[in-house]
Amino acid sequence: MSGDVCIVGIGIHPFGRTDGVSGLDQGVFAVRQALADAGVAWQDLQFAYGGSDAAGNPDTMVERLGLTGMQFINVRNGCAAGGSALFSAQMAIKSGEFELGLAVGFDKHPRGAFNALPSEYNLPDWYGDAGYMVTTQFFANKITRYMHLHGISRTTLGRVAEKAFRNAVHAPHAWRREPVALDEILEGAMVSDPYSKYMFCSPAEGGVALILASEKKARELGKPLIRLKAAAMRTRPPKSFEVFAPSVEIGGGTATATQIASAAAFEMAGIGPQDIAIAQLQDTECGAEIMHMAENGFCKDGEQEAWLAEGRTEIGGALPVNTDGGCLACGEPIGASGLRQVYENVVQLRGDGGGRQVPGDPRTAYTHVYGAPGVSAVTILER
Repeated sequence: MSGDVCIVGIGIHPFGRTDGVSGLDQGVFAVRQALADAGVAWQDLQFAYGGSDAAGNPDTMVERLGLTGMQFINVRNGCAAGGSALFSAQMAIKSGEFELGLAVGFDKHPRGAFNALPSEYNLPDWYGDAGYMVTTQFFANKITRYMHLHGISRTTLGRVAEKAFRNAVHAPHAWRREPVALDEILEGAMVSDPYSKYMFCSPAEGGVALILASEKKARELGKPLIRLKAAAMRTRPPKSFEVFAPSVEIGGGTATATQIASAAAFEMAGIGPQDIAIAQLQDTECGAEIMHMAENGFCKDGEQEAWLAEGRTEIGGALPVNTDGGCLACGEPIGASGLRQVYENVVQLRGDGGGRQVPGDPRTAYTHVYGAPGVSAVTILER
């Protein structure tokens, strides 16, 4: 089968808190919006992959959308659930088995931190007793080490959050859409040193749906060709220091899950980091965006200090990062979050970003999602 897999329809239910609307409701809302965007009917879809962590089984949405007998497979892969659903969907089309299908993700998390248990990750009880199952604490320790090794200031952490809230003002699907001054971010209540309350995302609610088609089918539909040039998902290599993989061996590791997923995606797409016009990088907290800038190959460790100070990751900068405010402004409903990044990139490549639109007619876009216990998923889009 020749040609690329294309994204022909996108839909999103706003992120945040929506009382009285279930996670499944939000997923169904997103699917209906994506179907309308693609100009196809539910019964036209041949298959679906769906991800949700805390809001039920995605395949049960057939009760709401139509009992067509379609193949619908549930995906549960932590924070990489959305990316994994998308990877699976594009493989189903690349194989030649299908021409038109769906990747969907949704979630509705309770307030407070994620309640992960050590036994779920093959960890001893002492790891939970020490507080490291609370990811705010783990990531605070991880960024403290990184700041020490590579000369990153706390002001740079604050600049990441400041940018996120400023970008989200122009993103209708974002949760937190008010700008916050840098001083307020830095002086906010401390959660886990060096992170203030503005420097973390929150578990949240939302739904995203993407309609995928073969290139032949996309041309039949008359849609602009947004090509999925790469989709890669990788688990951690030896000695890498990852969330819920809690040790640093003497000598350190040679790579991380993100580095090997990123390298695989660039190889598939036949381009390099210098060719990317927009990037959505996992930013569950400010330090994650900073570390992931380097792990995905966009800069060297330590260069982020200058990048943020010079505005290189702003909407009009050399590499706009997290143009809709990322997880910091949108929150992180696990099943939907990685698909939100792809949704945002399609909006940008179509030129539909409004006040957050990246200038210069961008033609390439990159997403990266990261989760426990050290898994990363990367996509590259081209038009």
